[in-house]
Amino acid sequence: MNWVVLVGSVRKGSLNAALARALAGIAPEGTALEILPSIAEFPIYDGDIEAEGFPAPVTAMGEKVAAADALVIVTPEYNYSVPGGLKNALDWLSRLKPQPLSGKPTLILSASPGSMGGARAQYHLRQVLVAVNAHVMNVPEVMVSQAHTKITDGVVTDQGTLDFTKKQLAAFATFVKKAKAGDAEG
Repeated sequence: MNWVVLVGSVRKGSLNAALARALAGIAPEGTALEILPSIAEFPIYDGDIEAEGFPAPVTAMGEKVAAADALVIVTPEYNYSVPGGLKNALDWLSRLKPQPLSGKPTLILSASPGSMGGARAQYHLRQVLVAVNAHVMNVPEVMVSQAHTKITDGVVTDQGTLDFTKKQLAAFATFVKKAKAGDAEG
């Protein structure tokens, strides 16, 4: 299986980018993960820009998402919600035809220095993903709280976090296989 990973942070020292990088080492056997290019290259969504043609970073990411078996989103929480850059990227991707997020098995993870681990961002992100018809796996959820104590120099060092995230990825692999089997039947 081929999964693409969308990181909702553009910060160089992002805890979420570190979590995203750790996924390849704990993914189920036979799963390849590719971290998508930074969403920092996307202009703010504007229908006038869309009318002139989609920006190259948008179409390139859309093609990668469409071709992948699944999408993994790893995001921080900003002001109790989804980072503006991530929401903007999803807005752009939702405008592509065919829409690459529709029906796509999707997984959400978050990391935060706070005590809730990005929970509020995940719940808001789920609302956005409903609107684009992504098929989001509900449980288990990974919300890494106090992430600054579990990620050191860009590496996830907390074994409990790695172990629990590995279980989530295994559950997601099963979720993706079931979704693909359902598509084959339909």
